[in-house]
Amino acid sequence: MSTSAKNNVSIVEGDAVEMMASLESESVQLIVADPPYNLGKNYGNNQDRLAFDAYLAFTRAWLAEAHRVLHSAGTLYVFMGVRFISYLYDILHRELDMQFNSWICWHYTQGLGRTRGFSPRHDDILMFTKSSQFYFNLDAVRVPQKYYRSRNNMRGANPGDVWQFSHVHYCNFNRQPHPTQKPEGLIERLVLASCREGDLVVDPFVGSGTTARVCQQLKRRCLGIEMNPEYVASSNERLALPFAGFDSIDERMRRIPNDLNDDMVRDAYLKKHAEWFLTHHDDARSRFELDVAEKYGKQKG
Repeated sequence: MSTSAKNNVSIVEGDAVEMMASLESESVQLIVADPPYNLGKNYGNNQDRLAFDAYLAFTRAWLAEAHRVLHSAGTLYVFMGVRFISYLYDILHRELDMQFNSWICWHYTQGLGRTRGFSPRHDDILMFTKSSQFYFNLDAVRVPQKYYRSRNNMRGANPGDVWQFSHVHYCNFNRQPHPTQKPEGLIERLVLASCREGDLVVDPFVGSGTTARVCQQLKRRCLGIEMNPEYVASSNERLALPFAGFDSIDERMRRIPNDLNDDMVRDAYLKKHAEWFLTHHDDARSRFELDVAEKYGKQKG
């Protein structure tokens, strides 16, 4: 086992069940888990191909520890492929008696191509909470509305449960040597919604280090667990890099509401837009400013 810590973010080499067993009960506010989907992918020092019952036993083991360490007001997000998501739901709901909240569909624009049948274009994320009393900050994850109305919340709308984020393509500056890297903008939303600054976040399958990197920038404490030493090393290298903005964004965050016809209302809104929706996404601001100029003319200041 080896560890490395950077700005309250630690990457631990080891088994997820064994490492979580060392944590105190109810000490974790948020768990973001992207376990192997048992689809035969090559993760370097292990092959993601277990017998059916063995995979379910593995799932039950790590979920039991996740449930134990999760705070009573905490949240668990789990990425899962279609083959096992129904079993995962059943374990969380019936065996662990957790509270189902949302079934999030992450829609991406590119994926595997098929000539017989329909090509997959989404992953699923289950959101469960430890109890019915849980922390959730909607204002931190709102998206701009299509139309401004005075009766609406200027701060934006609920993003819903269908999210569109591009894959981290191989030409992206932030692409890591990992087969299932998740986009930072997607993880950003989970972290902002379900924990506060200084809270502890656990990623039991750290992989490419996305959750650790996001927590580092959002001032959350994070423990990442990973059994492949090469991924531990690459994740730590990623944590040491200068930060130039998250590598992905929900395209709706650049959306400028229509009907901002009152000059004072429009000026007040536009001054706050970048703070509300484009923090950590500096590369999106210039395009947003161009879109504003096209829609409403050049703004003062």
